[in-house]
Amino acid sequence: MPTKADVVVIGAGAAGLFCGARIAEGGVSVLVIDHAKKPAEKVRISGGGRCNFTNIHTGPHAFLSDNPHFAKSALARYRPADFIARLDARGIGWHEKTLGQLFCDGRSGAIIDMLTGDLLAAGGQLALSTPITALDRTEDGFSIATRAGPVEARRLVVATGGLSIPKMGATGFAYDIARRFGHDVIDPRPALVPFVFEGRDKTDFASISGVSLPVRARFGDTVFDEAMLFTHRGLSGPAILQISSYWREGHPVAINLLPGNEAAAALKSAKAAHPKQSLATALESLLPKRLAGMLAARGDLPDIPRLADLSHDRIEALVRTLSDWMLKPAGTEGWRTAEVTAGGVDTAGLSSRSMESRTVPGLYFIGECVDVTGWLGGYNFQWAWASAQAAAADCREQLGGYPLTE
Repeated sequence: MPTKADVVVIGAGAAGLFCGARIAEGGVSVLVIDHAKKPAEKVRISGGGRCNFTNIHTGPHAFLSDNPHFAKSALARYRPADFIARLDARGIGWHEKTLGQLFCDGRSGAIIDMLTGDLLAAGGQLALSTPITALDRTEDGFSIATRAGPVEARRLVVATGGLSIPKMGATGFAYDIARRFGHDVIDPRPALVPFVFEGRDKTDFASISGVSLPVRARFGDTVFDEAMLFTHRGLSGPAILQISSYWREGHPVAINLLPGNEAAAALKSAKAAHPKQSLATALESLLPKRLAGMLAARGDLPDIPRLADLSHDRIEALVRTLSDWMLKPAGTEGWRTAEVTAGGVDTAGLSSRSMESRTVPGLYFIGECVDVTGWLGGYNFQWAWASAQAAAADCREQLGGYPLTE
């Protein structure tokens, strides 16, 4: 491991490796350090092992932050097409799934190999299993003490991610560094994470674990139209993961179990055609059978033996209820299963153009550790690439490297 580098990047995840490669490609010396034994483990497990590496619909609308405008600059200057071109140039096949999500044709290891290969091929260095024991500012930059020895750097990029999935080595190290150098941190919280319930809700939902259906999940003015899955502990599925990023503890979420359905008309037609049919049976044409049965058992459906006894007004009222089913989660599954971390290093202290600290020249924060959190479906990886590119371009410019124009 070198004792000096123009830039040290802390964190060998998606953002850190990409930033390191882009810096090295400009003729600037760079060392990427990580305490983990292997690089980019979250990349490895993402997308079911095929890495949902971006989303073609990426835009500022798909990101949460205390400053919703912060991500605009980086996202505009590095788009999904730019990362796709990088894959294409290296012969990595990919395909689009639903809602603009792009995945590797093969295993996600191809992305990791590309990231590490690009870094090393450009002359960058990678030090794994290298915990950092101390970090200080110097007249010329930064002094980083590691178990493999000290390193001096003119610039420091922090890309250590958030708190999600601690079993893979996630820590709050980025927040410690931020506070150490006077930056505020927006309280981190689990995002893109399943809900858990207690009491009757937990028992009822567990009784139909495995049942899924398309829903519209809503919290405040935010809505997502995707699938919901009942689990032994509560609710999951894309719609729930999405809305969890916006949810606040103690508040209910609204679930539309009948999105896009002309449910009232269908039930009225069923009443005319089969007046002796039960409401639960009639609902099986609109909802999964086990869900309809569970709703009947828990008293969410009128206790009326025949459709003939259900007035049109009550049918309309029932449909309104099922279209705005209010549920109050007890919480989420937490960091253990959260795909990302919401909150993080306050963007008020960072340049949106370069990700550089406004108060500590030469210090940058990129990727998940920043208070920018994307929707499910490749958006967070695109933020990793875009924020890394922004920091790399500035490092190259400030340190006399080749301009980053491609």
